[in-house]
Amino acid sequence: MDHATVAWISDHRPNLPPTLAPVLRPQSKELLVHGGMPTQWWADPRLYTSLHGVRHAMRTAALAAVLAEANGLGDADATTVILAAAVHDCQRRNDQEDRGHGARAAVWLAANADTVWGHFGLAAAPRRIVQAAAAVRLHDLPYEEFAADDKADHARAERITDVVKAADALDRYRLPKLEWWPDSQYVREPVFDQLRGLAFDLVLVSERAYLTGASGPSAVRYALAEKGLV
Repeated sequence: MDHATVAWISDHRPNLPPTLAPVLRPQSKELLVHGGMPTQWWADPRLYTSLHGVRHAMRTAALAAVLAEANGLGDADATTVILAAAVHDCQRRNDQEDRGHGARAAVWLAANADTVWGHFGLAAAPRRIVQAAAAVRLHDLPYEEFAADDKADHARAERITDVVKAADALDRYRLPKLEWWPDSQYVREPVFDQLRGLAFDLVLVSERAYLTGASGPSAVRYALAEKGLV
């Protein structure tokens, strides 16, 4: 992202009330602090700093943590949504539509579960791997396009999938067209609109920090700290 795009985003701020970020549980904060995933997790390292790179991944993980609190998820589910959100786009081949990148990321996650959970200081449990992989696989599929096997996977990880899809959608303020910005009709999350102000601010603060020379992970951590999320 460049200075002109950030200025355009700022100039088009929606008329939204400020969002008071919820107090995250200590474990979620710890996971977000360690959310700067390594470049080698990306299928194409050139995308690490792109629209679907580490900054998007970390903001999506943070928004998933916020949604976990809003939905009253338990500790294990909250951890699962954060990890799934963190890697949901890591197997993209480009910044365009790239249909199927969710399925590729799900396979990658299942194959590298010990590495992913270990990066966050956790042990991978089989049930959690299955749930996280299901959410990652389905994140880029519209609900109305779910086939029978998609519906079965969704049923096994419904709340986790819905949170990951909503968190991903909330981070769309980084995109350079208004029609691409967050729209609650595409998600199944009752508090979606209440978090749009927070999502907008996370984009603006982190992208400005990145343009001043902070690394991608440091830029997002700065934005999270400013909003009291870490």
